[in-house]
Amino acid sequence: MQDAEREPQAPGAPRTERMSRVDTAWLRMDNDVNLMMIVGVWLLTPAITIDALRQRIGDKLLKYDRFLQKAVADPMGAHWVPDETFDLTRHVVRTTLQPEAGESERHALQRLCGELATTPLDPARPLWQFQLIEDYEGGSAMVARVHHCIGDGIALISVMMSITDGGADPPKRRSKAKAEDEHEGDWLSDAVLKPLTDLTVKAIGMYGNGVGKSMEVLSNPAALMGGLDMARTGLKVVNDVAALAVMPDDSPTLLKGKPNGKKVVAWSEPIPLDLVKTIGKALNCTINDVLLSCVAGAIGAYLQGQGQDPAGKEIRAMVPVNLRPLDKAWQLGNRFGLAPLVLPIGISNPVERVYAVHKRMDELKGSYQPLLAFAVLSVSGLFIKPVQDAVLGMFAKKATAVMTNVPGPGVPLKFCGSTLRQNMFWVPASGEIGVGVSILSYGGGVQFGLITDQQLCPEPQDIIDRFEPEFDKLLWLTMMLPWAGQDMP
Repeated sequence: MQDAEREPQAPGAPRTERMSRVDTAWLRMDNDVNLMMIVGVWLLTPAITIDALRQRIGDKLLKYDRFLQKAVADPMGAHWVPDETFDLTRHVVRTTLQPEAGESERHALQRLCGELATTPLDPARPLWQFQLIEDYEGGSAMVARVHHCIGDGIALISVMMSITDGGADPPKRRSKAKAEDEHEGDWLSDAVLKPLTDLTVKAIGMYGNGVGKSMEVLSNPAALMGGLDMARTGLKVVNDVAALAVMPDDSPTLLKGKPNGKKVVAWSEPIPLDLVKTIGKALNCTINDVLLSCVAGAIGAYLQGQGQDPAGKEIRAMVPVNLRPLDKAWQLGNRFGLAPLVLPIGISNPVERVYAVHKRMDELKGSYQPLLAFAVLSVSGLFIKPVQDAVLGMFAKKATAVMTNVPGPGVPLKFCGSTLRQNMFWVPASGEIGVGVSILSYGGGVQFGLITDQQLCPEPQDIIDRFEPEFDKLLWLTMMLPWAGQDMP
């Protein structure tokens, strides 16, 4: 009986659910040049088999109802509906690399990832698929695709960790919490929208100096009516609404324009995380400051190499900000806002650039713009698609890239008995944004990933290859600094 319960062809009866407004917005955000899929790749040593992968997915992933449900649109939005003819073999498939003449296995895998990023998932089935290359660089490679309406990066990282060896199953839902869970995806946006429409800030329930502190309150709806400095909060909200509304369009560069919808991906080798921490400590900056400075420097150097002088230029990246308690990531769905981060690509001095990034990050602290962006996404989920596209096009005009930074486990994980030696993922871009930057820490290293539109950047590896030199500049300059206890002439 136990084996029957695990049988993928008879997965049980997951319940039908109304899709939240934000998830509905992501479902309908696909367009001709950008599909709303998160694409990731795992490199495993030694190799695993397709049978072992299907067994693991059937045992672990399918315990999440969402991966057994398809998205069905209706006049009011969409529902999650059980796929009564679910077949695991449609979702976990074997594939082989077909390298072109003179092409390495790695380049062939990157080309496959780019092609899969532009291949729609079957809308009549649950919106996810794993493809296994059983023979890759002496091991195996697994490419995962999951539609963004299922969950954001934090949620999907939680899910992917759960399917590794020893990963925890999702908590069981309690029946008495069912009604609360049904509407859980919407209460946060209500907490933002109601104050704005009622011309009051009392229900916002925010205090302190940052989004993180704000979310401690917002994660507990009962605390929304507590004592607050409402005048200060209200002024800040009004200022941030104005800042979003009047934000100028982004600077024109080779990376901004009309995409053609063909994607190209690339990734770097890991940089030791301890070295990044050392640089941050020496310069009195954060790890993020150091990494984002390297991103800005690499993009500026790439543009310079393409004959476009970046001096004095800045570009804006929309950075996802998590808006959920991490212990609730297993509930899936989308719970993040967007913060506009300005990257100083025109500053050639690496130390000056780090401090410029540090200053811009400080300016974002205490901002309610991520919450307001979440509210925009929520409202757009109620509109017909043409109106939704027009609303979301606002973000595309004001940014060149989408960029995300996700911390992963500090030690390598095991999967089906093999070592997960390297992994990377790429975030989708909305509207006509053609660049996605991913930063992932894992197993003591930090990796950069890039997905670009072929029309705007046909060889993203040219940018990736400039990350490490920019990092090395900072490292050498840090080593030249005086150390504590060093005798100075």
